[in-house]
Amino acid sequence: MTLAMKSIEFVSKLRARLYLSVTEDDTILDESISYLKGPILNPEQDDSYYTPEVSSEMGTVYDHCVRAIEKSLSFGVHDLPLMGSGDWNDGMNRVGHGGKGESIWLGWFLFSNLISFSKIAKAKNDIERAERWIRHAKNLRVALEKDGWDGDWYKRAYYDSGEPLGSKENSECKIDSLAQSWSVISGAAEKDRATRAMASVKEFLIKPKDDLVLLFTPPFDKTVLDPGYIKGYLPGVRENGGQYTHAAIWCIFAYAGLNDGRNATELFSMLNPINHSLNFKAAQKYKVEPYVIAADIYSEAPYNGRGGWTWYTGASGWLYRAGMESILGFNLKGNKLEINPHINPEWTNYKIQYRHRSSLYEIEVKNPNKVSFGPIKIKVDGVLVASEPMALNLVDDGAKHFVEVELGVRHSISSS
Repeated sequence: MTLAMKSIEFVSKLRARLYLSVTEDDTILDESISYLKGPILNPEQDDSYYTPEVSSEMGTVYDHCVRAIEKSLSFGVHDLPLMGSGDWNDGMNRVGHGGKGESIWLGWFLFSNLISFSKIAKAKNDIERAERWIRHAKNLRVALEKDGWDGDWYKRAYYDSGEPLGSKENSECKIDSLAQSWSVISGAAEKDRATRAMASVKEFLIKPKDDLVLLFTPPFDKTVLDPGYIKGYLPGVRENGGQYTHAAIWCIFAYAGLNDGRNATELFSMLNPINHSLNFKAAQKYKVEPYVIAADIYSEAPYNGRGGWTWYTGASGWLYRAGMESILGFNLKGNKLEINPHINPEWTNYKIQYRHRSSLYEIEVKNPNKVSFGPIKIKVDGVLVASEPMALNLVDDGAKHFVEVELGVRHSISSS
């Protein structure tokens, strides 16, 4: 993982944690903390292992975030972010280690962070920086569509040599799920292209018979191009064309973002570990615990369907969010609760019980029109709530409240 990638990943995680802070109380961003320091890499070094020292230099949390984002604003010949020694997929550590390779996935991810954090910068009255980040984001969006699109899906990256990766031109790793799912999650892609990209994911990467969602296909094996140590894994193992669950879950977010509740719920069922061990034969094939998320599942014979590393992956948190937020539509923002589901149209109803401090909320979502998305009315204790988006203000009064949400069609499918 490159320093730039780690930097903006830090900002992305912090952005989610700081929602209340930046909207109601920004004291967390004003906390002062030390930087870390260590030796700078030599030109011939791709990485270095050492114990970092705590620097005497201090900065606010906001300052740390600013430095992280600014570090990521180095672009290549296609005006896309430099990939360095790997981005999310650190196994692709030789795609851009020469300093010229570019990452299309990182472009979507960076766009998302630039747009979101520019709002925080404005709230901090850092207007010039916020405007500059927005300009970067707009230019990035143009570059992603110009040199990222491959006809039916988005490419994954460009090597230092300028050769594409994740393209129809490649014999291996023709299509990678990351560039497709994040084209939707970022909200940056053209609607028709994002829809087509996720259709390609379903066509080439989702394997319903095996309950697998591949990271990319075909795996690296004989290509003369050198993507990095990922090629050292056997085909279909871990990041090399197997299911990497962290990335597979992002496809749920993407289908929900396209208002495709059927694919979102079917994918959730496929990724639910319990469904890999429903009988003795399936359990013998899967071989790992069915009550925790496996970071990876192998996809090639003779180990097709065998689970890999368990207990250490952050994918479990992502799957929880995918189920609660993207599918069931439970989106909590401070004391405001938005209900915006993306479900299988065959679902008739479901219930959520939520305790807000001393109050208990009994929520029922009804789907009489057999749709996938679109709340058309919401009642709290029998009183119709008039708001856009459909949301209710939570109160801390020690009482039990009954919430009824009805789904219908009131807007068209969008890509974000």
